[in-house]
Amino acid sequence: MTITSADTVEETGTAASAQVADPWVTIVWNDPVNLMSYVSYVFESYFGHPPDKARRLMLQVHHEGRAVVSAGPRERMEVDVQAMHGFGLWATMQPSDAPGGADA
Repeated sequence: MTITSADTVEETGTAASAQVADPWVTIVWNDPVNLMSYVSYVFESYFGHPPDKARRLMLQVHHEGRAVVSAGPRERMEVDVQAMHGFGLWATMQPSDAPGGADA
């Protein structure tokens, strides 16, 4: 079977786009300051999460110490982290394939 350069480019492009789909995540960490209802409110108002998902993420933060609240390109995660800081929440970002990433 002969592989043309167009086939190689298409195949490589597909593999590359699959690898960088959501390469970064924003993680919100538990803190002793903010009320659980406030954290849920932030997840609903900023990220647009429905109330059930916002509450589930808030409980994950509370019980497990952290939750991944968004995933996407690095620049967008930088904006999300800064927004969480603006709401008074402790947040960081990291590559999604790092320990505690998107599957956390």
